[in-house]
Amino acid sequence: MLVKYSPATSCAFSSSSSSSRHHCYHYRSHFACAPKTSPFTSWVLRTAESSLPSRHVCVRSSMQDDSASSSHPQEMMTTHGVSEIIIGVLGGGQLGRMLCQAGSKMALKIVTLDPIENCPASSLSYQHVVGNFKDGDAVCEFAKRCGVLTVEIEHVDAITLEKLEQQGIDCQPKASTIRIIQDKYSQKVHFSQNNIPLPDFMEINNLASAEKAGELFGYPLMIKSKRLAYDGRGNAVAHRKEDLTSIVNSLGGFEYGLYVEKWTPFVKELSVIVARSRDGSTLCYPVVETVHKDNICHVVEAPADIPEKTKKLSIDIAQKAVGSLEGAGVFAVELFLTQDSQVLLNEVAPRPHNSGHHTIESCYTSQYEQHLRAILGLPLGDPSLKTPAAIMYNILGEADGEEGFKLANELIGRALNIPGATVHWYDKPEMRKQRKMGHITIVGPSKSVVKSRLNLLLQKDVTVEKQAVTPRVAIIMGSDSDLPIMKDAAEILTSFGIPFELTIVSAHRTPERMYSFAMSAKERGIQVIIAGAGGAAHLPGMVASLTALPVIGVPVKTSSLSGMDSLLSIVQMPKGIPVATVAIGNAANAGLLAARMMASTDSDLWDKVTKYQKELEDTVLLKAERLEGEGWERYLNA
Repeated sequence: MLVKYSPATSCAFSSSSSSSRHHCYHYRSHFACAPKTSPFTSWVLRTAESSLPSRHVCVRSSMQDDSASSSHPQEMMTTHGVSEIIIGVLGGGQLGRMLCQAGSKMALKIVTLDPIENCPASSLSYQHVVGNFKDGDAVCEFAKRCGVLTVEIEHVDAITLEKLEQQGIDCQPKASTIRIIQDKYSQKVHFSQNNIPLPDFMEINNLASAEKAGELFGYPLMIKSKRLAYDGRGNAVAHRKEDLTSIVNSLGGFEYGLYVEKWTPFVKELSVIVARSRDGSTLCYPVVETVHKDNICHVVEAPADIPEKTKKLSIDIAQKAVGSLEGAGVFAVELFLTQDSQVLLNEVAPRPHNSGHHTIESCYTSQYEQHLRAILGLPLGDPSLKTPAAIMYNILGEADGEEGFKLANELIGRALNIPGATVHWYDKPEMRKQRKMGHITIVGPSKSVVKSRLNLLLQKDVTVEKQAVTPRVAIIMGSDSDLPIMKDAAEILTSFGIPFELTIVSAHRTPERMYSFAMSAKERGIQVIIAGAGGAAHLPGMVASLTALPVIGVPVKTSSLSGMDSLLSIVQMPKGIPVATVAIGNAANAGLLAARMMASTDSDLWDKVTKYQKELEDTVLLKAERLEGEGWERYLNA
C-alpha cells in the first residue's frame, strides 16, 4: 500500500540530519469490547487503565530509525483530547471528503483508504492510503493505524470487518450491518422480518421464477441486482413477459444474483437521515423529498412538502429500520410515498448520504459532523433546520471530458451570484456524463424562494445580476379606501428596508382570493401579515384562522362608529386564533410591530429597530432640554 501524506502531515514527519522523528497512533483494543465505552471516553480514562494491554502502531518516513519506536513512552501517553483518536474511513470519495471537512473543525485525524491516489478525500485527509477497500489484506493493514473504523461506501469486504471485530478492532457501524445492507435482497429479507413496510419482492434464479414473479406482481416489473446496484446501475424494468430474458441478460444473468420488486406507483420519494449513537439512542433529521433524474438523485428539497401525519410515519419507519441494525453512525433511509398515503421503505445506506448534503448549510449539525460524533461516542448534535427552506442540486456531468468541465464551471459561475447558494466541488480528476461532480445548496426564507433561485441558476442564457427581492411582510386591506391609513405601515417598513407586498383582499367580496392568499403566504416567504379592516373587520381574523403566521390587525376608522366597531371586532377573536391589534388608524405601529417580530431572528434588523428606538429617546430628551431652557411660553410660540 502507498501512504500519501498531506502537506500538513508531512511536516509532522520531517527529519533533520542530527535526529529522526516518528509519529505514533495509540489506541486500545478494548474500544470495541465494551459497547458503552467510546473512543472519546476511552482516552479520558486511559491513564487510569494503564495496566491494560495496549497497541502502538508507528508510521515513519524513510529516514526514521526503528530504534526510536519506544524511546518516549511517557510522551505517547500524553492526552491531547478527542483529536488524538485516528478515524479510519474505507473509501475516499466525496462523502469521505466531506467527513474530512467536518472533522477539521475539531482537529480530528481522519485517514482514508481508496484505490485512487488523487480521490476527492485524498487532499483533505490526515493521511491517504492507496489501497483497495475490497481487499481484505489491505483493510487489515489499514485497520492497524485506526482507533475506530468506519465506511463512506458499503461495498467493502464485510467478512474481513467481522474478523477485525473479533480481534478487537472498533468498527462503526458493525460489520453485521454492512453485510446486510450491501446485499439488497438480504436487506429486504431483514427488514421484512422486522415488520418494516416494503414493496412486495421475491428472489429469482431462473426464467421460470422470473415469469412466476410477473404472474404474481404483474407488469411493469422491477428487476434488481442484489449487489453493487446504485445510481440507476443494476436496475431495469420489464414491461411485459417477453422482456424478461433480455433484461436479465443486461443485468449479468441469474448467476449474478437477482431479485424482483412489485412496481410501486409512488407519488414522492422521501428520505430520512437517522443518527444513532453508540448507546443506541437516535435522532432524526427532517424528512426531505428527493427528485431523481435517470435514477440518480438530482434535487433534494428540505423540508418535504407532506402532511405532518406522513412526516411522523416516515420518521417512525426510519427509526424502526435503523433500530434493527447494529452500530453507530449516520444512516439514510429512503422511502416511497404511495398514492394511498402509505410509506414504504426502499433501502437504507449505513453512512452519510446524498439526500443529507443540504445539512451542511441548512442544519445546526451536518450529517457529516453527526456521523463523526456518533462513531466516537460524542454527544449527538441538533439535527433541526436552522433555515426555513433548502434545496440541494447535484452537479452531474453533462458531457465527457473537457466539455463537461466547461459546462460545470459555467454552472458554478452562475451559482456564485445566487443569494444563499453554496458550491461544493468534489475535485474528481475525470469528468464523465451523469457522474456526480459536486453539488450546490441554496437556503432561503421559503420553499418557493429557493426553488425560484434554483430556476434562475439553471437558466443558461440569463446573466444573474440581482435576485428579485422576496417580500417578508404582506399588507392587505379590504378596500382601497383603507390605503390612506395602511400606507403608514408601508412607509415604516420601507424605512427599515423590509421588503413587502401590498394588495387588496376582501373577506366578504373575494373569499376565494383571501383563502388562496393566506394558504400560500408562508410558502411565498411572508413572515408577518398586516391586515387593515373597517366595519365588520373580519379580514384579520379570517386570515389568522387560515395561517399560523402572525397577523396584526389595524382597525380603520368608519363613519358610523369611528372605528370602535372595527377595534372590538378584531380583539374579540375566539381562543386559539390570536390577532395582534394596534390603535384605531395606527398602521405605523403595525409596521413597527412587524419589524420587531422579525428582528428577534435578524441581527441587522435588530440593530435598525434598536437605533430607531434610541432616536425616539433622543428626540424626547432634546425637546425636554429646549422646554426647560426656553420656558413654556417661548417654546409654544417658536
